[in-house]
Amino acid sequence: MSRVLSLHGSGVLPVAGGEVMGEGLRVRVDRTAAFRAVLAGGATEYLTPSGQRQGCVVINCPALHPKPNTPTPDTLTLGQLRTVLLADHMGALLRRQGFSVSYCPMLPEDSDIITFLRTLGLDWPTAPANCTNEEREEKVQELLENSPYRERETERGRRTSGGGVGGGGRKAEEGENEGALRINLKRVFQEEGLLGYDPSLGTCTVHRDSVSHLAQLDAATADCTVAMATALHVTSCQDEFRQQQIAMLWRASGATHTQRHLVCGPVKTPGSHLTAAQYLQLRRGQMKEASEMKYGDQVEGQTWDDIIKVMTSATVRFELLSTVHTSPVTLDVQREGSVSTKGPRGGVFVMYNCARLHTLFDSYERGVGKGLYPEIPDGSELDFSALKEEGEWLLLFNYLIPFSELLDQSGQAIDCEGGGARVNIKTEQICKFLVSLSKDFSSYYNRVHVLGEPLPHLFNQMFCRLYLLRALRELYHSALDTLNLPPIRQL
Repeated sequence: MSRVLSLHGSGVLPVAGGEVMGEGLRVRVDRTAAFRAVLAGGATEYLTPSGQRQGCVVINCPALHPKPNTPTPDTLTLGQLRTVLLADHMGALLRRQGFSVSYCPMLPEDSDIITFLRTLGLDWPTAPANCTNEEREEKVQELLENSPYRERETERGRRTSGGGVGGGGRKAEEGENEGALRINLKRVFQEEGLLGYDPSLGTCTVHRDSVSHLAQLDAATADCTVAMATALHVTSCQDEFRQQQIAMLWRASGATHTQRHLVCGPVKTPGSHLTAAQYLQLRRGQMKEASEMKYGDQVEGQTWDDIIKVMTSATVRFELLSTVHTSPVTLDVQREGSVSTKGPRGGVFVMYNCARLHTLFDSYERGVGKGLYPEIPDGSELDFSALKEEGEWLLLFNYLIPFSELLDQSGQAIDCEGGGARVNIKTEQICKFLVSLSKDFSSYYNRVHVLGEPLPHLFNQMFCRLYLLRALRELYHSALDTLNLPPIRQL
């Protein structure tokens, strides 16, 4: 018991005492001291990862590579859109932990796909439309031609073909040129001891699409400040086999970077088939309709256009990212349906509750301007024993305190040695965390009157609650930032 009571540190709650029971120790947490320890200093250490990591991560999104043309919003499938949003989310999480992150491929600036991604709040890297990668492609082609894993003419009759990369999937194209460049991918992962790759990869013919893909990967890793980078391929389950081929081709060309595959399950839309562009248009229309039903004629002008854009982006992200990444997502895309601005689920509910916090503090500042309330004092002047509501403790214990650990998890998975080609990361946790937080905050906010009567004997409790809710507001901002969603400050 003395050892338990002597523990200290940001991850250890203040203990008021305890007793030895038959089944172990029963410890009483000093809640007042815990509130003071977390809130008095602004809770900043709880809103960032517990430690900063080092390393370079290239996040590769195969769905955005030319095949042979650059994808458009009308050719992008919902399954591919899921991988793009997941790649963006992973990049934001890893940057928060100190990793140097770059994205692959570079997309032509002013292209339709870039405009589409920006509508969703993604800032994907671009290159001038007339920019070519020919020099790198020639270099990759030469490296593959001189690769020890190249299959020579005399070996072809003895090998089983694994198809072409970038040209024909698992089956070899009929009528392939006799002089085509072929690489034995099975030898690559067997001789280099790489685990988790499909044993049917076999021998493949190298096509121009795959050379272009490898040149983009080479360009993305060229700026890494460390010798060994990690390439995280975020791909759909339908494209996983082809991406394993690309990964082994890159290895055959001499690239020694660590490669991991984050594989997404399919996106299902029972009763209809929508492209990414049609899906976004549907959700935007439903969001506008729902806003007009709730707020009436005031839904007009640039401010509301911006709000609807962010709310639509939040809806799409939460629909596609709230499920375990390996599992399928089923979407309701019936046109007569609507996106509710109420109800404890999804991005709209999260954004609405974040806006409620901003509205609360706007009301407080107006009260200060009118002389009703004094300015918030320093935390050291407050008596946090005034926070007696169980809901207040739950907001601190279930959300503020563990958030830092939640941010750490994706980096730990990237750093993990071994385990094969696939990496499983709990990418759904931030979305689920925000929805759960919003449920508990909404329940508390509907029950407790934070800005009470302007009476001096009530100010201490009001200020303690404002300290708690200010920390929650920053928690919302920190979590939404990993989804590249700006907070909405009024609704």
